[in-house]
Amino acid sequence: QVQLVESGGGLVQAGGSLRLSCASSGRTLSIYAMCWFRLAPGKEREFVATTLWSGAMTDYADSVKGRFTISRDNVKNTVYLQMNSLKPEDTAVYYCAAARRPSVRLEDMDYWGKGTLVTVSS
Repeated sequence: QVQLVESGGGLVQAGGSLRLSCASSGRTLSIYAMCWFRLAPGKEREFVATTLWSGAMTDYADSVKGRFTISRDNVKNTVYLQMNSLKPEDTAVYYCAAARRPSVRLEDMDYWGKGTLVTVSS
């Protein structure tokens, strides 16, 4: 089993920045990829960003490219999501997820955190 705990959410004005963290523990050697998803009011959960556990590759949803950066700290077993130039439409609960296979599909995630709320005011 792998446990994921998100932190760093909060209230920020449009144009501001936040950094989310996802601390992992347990059988982390089984993880192939780490992802961030988000769930906004009235919408379905959507992919935001991903990185391989090795850190060799990253990818982003078009809506956040150029504004968000995913990174990882191998020593701390923590994945980060640096969010800059935030917009009101970025308001959502952000979830960290881990997959044991090369996929970013929501249904292929094996482990989930409980989420952290990000609210961007206009």
